[in-house]
Amino acid sequence: RESVHGMWSSRTVFIMATIGSAVGLGNIWKFPYITGEYGGGAFVLVYLLCIALIGIPIMMAEILLGRRGRSSPIQTMKRLADEQGASRVWSLVGYSGVIAGFLILSFYSVVAGWALAYVFQTASGGLNAITAEGAASVFGDLVGSPGQLLVWHSVFMLMTIAVVARGVRHGLERAVTILMPALLVMLFVMVAYAYVEGDFASGVAFLFNVDFARVFELCTGEGTQVSCRFSGEPMLVAMGHAFFTLSLGLGAIMAYGAYVPAHASITGDTITIAIADTVVALLAGLAIFPLVFGNGLEPGAGPGLIFQTLPIAFGIMPGGQLFGTVFFVLLVFAAWSSSISLVEPAVAWLVEVRRWSRLTAAFLIGLFAWILGIGSALSFN
Repeated sequence: RESVHGMWSSRTVFIMATIGSAVGLGNIWKFPYITGEYGGGAFVLVYLLCIALIGIPIMMAEILLGRRGRSSPIQTMKRLADEQGASRVWSLVGYSGVIAGFLILSFYSVVAGWALAYVFQTASGGLNAITAEGAASVFGDLVGSPGQLLVWHSVFMLMTIAVVARGVRHGLERAVTILMPALLVMLFVMVAYAYVEGDFASGVAFLFNVDFARVFELCTGEGTQVSCRFSGEPMLVAMGHAFFTLSLGLGAIMAYGAYVPAHASITGDTITIAIADTVVALLAGLAIFPLVFGNGLEPGAGPGLIFQTLPIAFGIMPGGQLFGTVFFVLLVFAAWSSSISLVEPAVAWLVEVRRWSRLTAAFLIGLFAWILGIGSALSFN
């Protein structure tokens, strides 16, 4: 049985599409800053264990369910429940995933809009020789302006709708076959730049030197005022990020699984996807932390690491304008490949149940996510 929405043309395309769903802001924006906040190598170790022991089995299950149902997550759970004589309450699993993806997209689009704004800010030389106060001012002006945030939020949402509306083969598949290779090339370019211009040894040590005590500690303060206490928070954050970065529980993986060729190896493909996603996250760390340490900046700067701390490094380094632009384009591409997977489950359901065209369904879902995202955009100002 084939999905009414079409099928991936090959197993390779499915792997690329699912990697595109998994690789997003979680890898390049969130992973570096939470690694900085929770102590580096110790946090990375817990994160890798969560990927291996929890993330991979759940991803296998989602792909298997999607391939068996060949429909949107909601319809898949209804169909499988009927086949097994089980309660249709199981469809709530599908509804919860679709709703979660929709809610995430509403703020995801706003943050991706920041990245779009920084592409133009960096390319125009607006970050050249910028100071810490200047970088904070640029970011503050952006998030403090409702008009700017709404414009960039709107542009990114239109980019997402344009891809999903064209369907599996002409939209999703074509997008990921362009975005993913481009993303990987840019990421390797940034790692090479960090190797040449940054303190690469310190970046590697921060990411991979494990202090087992830090796995169960939460440290606060700076310099000689740092205090640490026993806490399970780093472990919970690592597990939560493993779910987020692999797009688990959002309906996206189940939806993509519905378009998988019958001969694909779910076990092998899942392991490949998880490894690729993890490698991208680690490469992002290797691209960012050497620049941070090489310029005497703070790795635990939190969510502002990408938008306030890193621009300082790009502003004073040789070739910073060019490579800073490349970095933020990379961030936009990562967000774009993930956002289309967040829209797809809801769009697929409307096409199946309401018999709407993909264009109408994509526009409606995008419009509602855009409206909800206004709340995120206005919450900063």
